[in-house]
Amino acid sequence: MINVNDIRADFPILSLQVHGKPLVYLDNGATTQKPLCVIDKIREMYCSVNANVHRGVHFLSQAATDEHEASRRTVQEFIGAASSNEIVFTRGTTEAINLISSSFCREFCKPGDEVIISAMEHHSNIVPWQLQEAISGIKLRILPISDEGEILLEELEKLISSRTKLIAVTHVSNVLGTITPIEKIIETAHRYDIPVLVDAAQSVQHIPVDVQRMDCDFLVFSSHKIYGPTGMGVLYGKEKWLDKLPPYQGGGEMIATVSFEKTTFAGLPFKFEAGTPDYVGSTALATALKYISRIGIENIAKHEQGVLAYATEQLLSIDKLKIYGTSKNKCSVISFLVDGVHHYDMGVLLDTMGIAVRTGHHCAEPLMRRLGVEGTVRASFAVYNTREEVDVLVNGIRRIVKMF
Repeated sequence: MINVNDIRADFPILSLQVHGKPLVYLDNGATTQKPLCVIDKIREMYCSVNANVHRGVHFLSQAATDEHEASRRTVQEFIGAASSNEIVFTRGTTEAINLISSSFCREFCKPGDEVIISAMEHHSNIVPWQLQEAISGIKLRILPISDEGEILLEELEKLISSRTKLIAVTHVSNVLGTITPIEKIIETAHRYDIPVLVDAAQSVQHIPVDVQRMDCDFLVFSSHKIYGPTGMGVLYGKEKWLDKLPPYQGGGEMIATVSFEKTTFAGLPFKFEAGTPDYVGSTALATALKYISRIGIENIAKHEQGVLAYATEQLLSIDKLKIYGTSKNKCSVISFLVDGVHHYDMGVLLDTMGIAVRTGHHCAEPLMRRLGVEGTVRASFAVYNTREEVDVLVNGIRRIVKMF
């Protein structure tokens, strides 16, 4: 069982007052708050271990290198990867998908080849592939969804052809909260020898993720959505795939030898990590993952499911409120609209009550068009959120509805 009060005490910002009201932070899908242990780790690194990694023979450089590479192993263990060589540090989910789209298409795709994505993808899993449409001549195929916000799995095999080179799909929708049937998607893809990239930006902080059990070929996520620092992310790739892919960027750190005639590249994972790595970010991310592991991801999932179920029930008691995304298999996100109240007005007025929610298209404009709306209000939950905070949200919405 989770003691939420103890957990909340680990997050200094949750004691903040906004507009004279206690902060109710329900924008965790955009970024989570940081526990004190993560904040302290960042300070510790700059105060006692700060030096460039992999390049120095002196004490500080060796200490920083040890911390950085230990963090890679922590990530490996957290997601169940077979080797730390399969863990590439990036600036976040967006850069990780750009890395794969660029390197994969350069190596494996010809004009007319196809990549399948779903209708509920974040822009970060749409735009990089559209760039490759212009650069590599690939074509995007879209896996449709139902009105409830569930992937129409039976349509997948209809989309697969001899030109299909990769499937890239979200694990959890950042708008609908839908947990996609990722294992079935991967199983289907692998029957046709098609690799699968999983966008886990909205899942690793909420539900258990084991890349070997899932059998995905690539998986990406962001540190700042899993209680870690901003500007840091992870690309997991099976070693057999990463070995085949060309580097994404060139420069220091990712080389073996350089001459004016030829450059040879370092082994995994370093050939994908050009330049000085964010070794402070990696160690702070590892600290966040250890924090989650101490609480237990299964305990987090159970707690958040309770908050989600309670919030769904209470929100549906509000007249003229509609929830978008009604899959039975979902987590931690509720997107909604109230008839007669614009989503932007709702967000601004809730803010005056100290309640932080997200409004707009949530970087998922194609999904909004599928839903027939221009935007929604989104409340997204984390381990430190409570039913009492849900009550504050519901009462706030009721007040706003009366104003309109």
